[in-house]
Amino acid sequence: MGRGRQKAKATKQAREIKYYTPSTDLSALERELAQARGENPDHGSDGADEDEYPDDGADDHHR
Repeated sequence: MGRGRQKAKATKQAREIKYYTPSTDLSALERELAQARGENPDHGSDGADEDEYPDDGADDHHR
């Protein structure tokens, strides 16, 4: 491939990368940000009602 064609291909690829806009899942972003703040987006920001790691008694058998 000649230098002109190679440069044109590189320019085309660079332009595609520069202007590429993937679809953004805003609901997933909202959940991630709420989790980072310590909130539970499904049940409000209170979080006092639910235990994040409920004790199911599974550890009692491993003595």
